[in-house]
Amino acid sequence: MEVINNIDKLLGDDLKHSIKKGSKLSIAASCFSIYAYEALLKELNQVDEVRFIFTSPAFVADSFKKEKREFYIPKRSREKSLYGTEFEIRLRNEMTLKSIAKECGDWIRKKVTFKSNRTSGTMQGMVNLQAADESITYMPLDGFTTVDLGYEKGNALSKMVNKVNEAPFTKMYFELFDQLWNDKSKLEDVTDQVAEHISSVYRENSPEFIYYVILYNIFNEFLSDITEDILPNEATGFKETEIWKRLYHFQKDAVLGAINKLEKYNGCILADSVGLGKTFSALGIIKYYELRNKSVLLLCPKKLADNWLTYKQNVTNNILYADRLRYDVLYHTDISRERGKSNDIPLDRLNWGNYDLLVIDESHNFRNNEAKKDKETRYQKLMRKVLKSGVKTKVLMLSATPVNNKFMDLRNQLALAYEGNPEEINNKLGTERGINDIFKRAQSAFVTAKLELADSAK
Repeated sequence: MEVINNIDKLLGDDLKHSIKKGSKLSIAASCFSIYAYEALLKELNQVDEVRFIFTSPAFVADSFKKEKREFYIPKRSREKSLYGTEFEIRLRNEMTLKSIAKECGDWIRKKVTFKSNRTSGTMQGMVNLQAADESITYMPLDGFTTVDLGYEKGNALSKMVNKVNEAPFTKMYFELFDQLWNDKSKLEDVTDQVAEHISSVYRENSPEFIYYVILYNIFNEFLSDITEDILPNEATGFKETEIWKRLYHFQKDAVLGAINKLEKYNGCILADSVGLGKTFSALGIIKYYELRNKSVLLLCPKKLADNWLTYKQNVTNNILYADRLRYDVLYHTDISRERGKSNDIPLDRLNWGNYDLLVIDESHNFRNNEAKKDKETRYQKLMRKVLKSGVKTKVLMLSATPVNNKFMDLRNQLALAYEGNPEEINNKLGTERGINDIFKRAQSAFVTAKLELADSAK
């Protein structure tokens, strides 16, 4: 028996010396890296056969189906190691991954069979080499990577490997490997899955595919948090409405996203630029809640009244007449009125607190929450009359400029959604800092950056 310390004597070098043309390799390891293949490329291409066992579950049927939905970007480190481990970053930075992967993939299809441990039981790592004139076992072995071969530095304090070439001992390891290899109850063939994963590295992908991969990796955590409770209920039939049919794709996405935010956080700001159709997107959201038998109040500046009244009236220029929209329309100034009528609604008898959804057009008009001595502001009246009284009211705000002068403009509008109680939104956001602190720090950072920019311009 000989000890390979992977310091002045490397496992990779010993394998290069021992592997001969026609040799057969049997490897049991936790992971496989194509850079280990590259390090032993000349020798591995001479072998007749390679049998490889993943000692822990990898690429087995249930996990593979899940990874396939994730565009072949595996989450498990032992699967991801195919493209190089965290300690092979230097090799990955050489930008040779694509060519190596193609060559390795061809080699696998010709000479390698992969099987994976499908149980929770542990399995010993080893390399059994059967050459024409001798049998050799290397053990213990963690993974089949350049680190385990001794060519790259890992985080282990030691990587000592025993080389055994005495027949009685090697015979036991060969028999152990064969016994496990032939046990279908413990191992599952994953050769096709491994080959497919590797081919995804060098396969020419369309720009659209790459775009979706990027989107997935940015939003995958957010998507995993979405439940049926906060997704729009298609049973309402809102996707058969006239307004839905007239929406562009980006507006439909806005409608679905806004409904999600309204259900999860009780409020949402739709801040598209002028001309992108915030009105139609809002009408799609309104119709969804009307189909759920919710009452809707729309507040807008008086100059925009016709823009909203037309779509709920029985007039010839109402292209949405088939949807029979029934929301109430009042003006921002009506919040402060106690008497009279507005759009045939008697303000002295109006039940302000009985609306399930409040839509505020030009919501930046409610950005100021500064208290005035002996006088209730329009903002405070909106909070008291509509939001804090009666039923729980969701708030949809429309504005192309939700921030006018400072970040507090945005915070004050968002506060309408949580009735001015920051604890309510803090619990839903799950952030380390509360929403008031977040905005305070954002404003401070903005002012500092602005001053530094002014100084540099002098």
